Amino acid sequence: MTVSTGQAIEILRAAGEPSRLRILALLAREELAVLELCRVLDQSQPRVSRHLKLLAEAGVVERFPDGAWVFYRLVATGEARGLVDQVLAVINPDDPVLLRDAERLEAVRGERSAEAGEYFARNAARWDEIRSLYVSETAVEAAILAAAGAGPFRRLVDLGSGTGRMLTLLGPQAETAVGLDLSQQMLNIARNHVAEAGLAGFELRHGDIFGTRLPDHSADLVVVHQVLHYLADPAAAVREAGRLVAEGGRLLIVDFAPHALEFLREQHQHRRLGFAEGEMARWLADSGLSDVRVTDLPPAKAEGLTVKIWVAERGRMPQRSAA
Repeated sequence: MTVSTGQAIEILRAAGEPSRLRILALLAREELAVLELCRVLDQSQPRVSRHLKLLAEAGVVERFPDGAWVFYRLVATGEARGLVDQVLAVINPDDPVLLRDAERLEAVRGERSAEAGEYFARNAARWDEIRSLYVSETAVEAAILAAAGAGPFRRLVDLGSGTGRMLTLLGPQAETAVGLDLSQQMLNIARNHVAEAGLAGFELRHGDIFGTRLPDHSADLVVVHQVLHYLADPAAAVREAGRLVAEGGRLLIVDFAPHALEFLREQHQHRRLGFAEGEMARWLADSGLSDVRVTDLPPAKAEGLTVKIWVAERGRMPQRSAA
């Protein structure tokens, strides 16, 4: 990695202030909203916004509005990111200020998780009903079947299984399947639905989409259905899902196009209000996947949500010729 003298000075000047260095260390953990950074740093929004503006001008963080919120994250690649990583790597991991920030971030995460857990526990039994308020599931499921292909699938992995609908929809074409979810209430409902569908031998596990503990390249179809908009770090979830895709296999992601329905954030725990095609394409490419295809399903009503289906594949490695 090489940068010009001017670039290095600009980046180091931006990072060379205590609060801004703390911000970089926090964003190295996950993307964060401005108000979340204010809570962790215990600083006012104008002050934090000023620091973020300087970091963005130096090219070390990205700003992206999402409805009424604004999120920031470290730039994904390039010389600026490499230099920031080097700076953060030489800091003592036991630095008391950064340790305190990490503890406060964990508290913010804990509150976020508790609110989401309570929401899912409250609504698990009527989850499909809630989802049906936003988009026609009949049209979505027909498009999912078309995007997934006819199969058969040696191994299907469903990340964030919810009530198990993707397992019952795609499971008849799968030899084996694993569904992961963090909500025990959802898993119990999914188990009932899978059993009622007569899908024997399917596994429902309590598991984390960020660390599935499943083997690399072990599934020829991985599904992430209406999950990413709840997550603090959707890019990391896409990377983990992509890691599971076998050669010649597919990753299928279903989520919303960008929208401005803030009540979904306020009442239904949506952290992100949809995803742009460019953003998702970058995450899929970073996961080693290609041949991205996108299907748009517009809402029946003007005030509704557009559902997007992304499909990406892991190419097959060329066969070595015999000597």
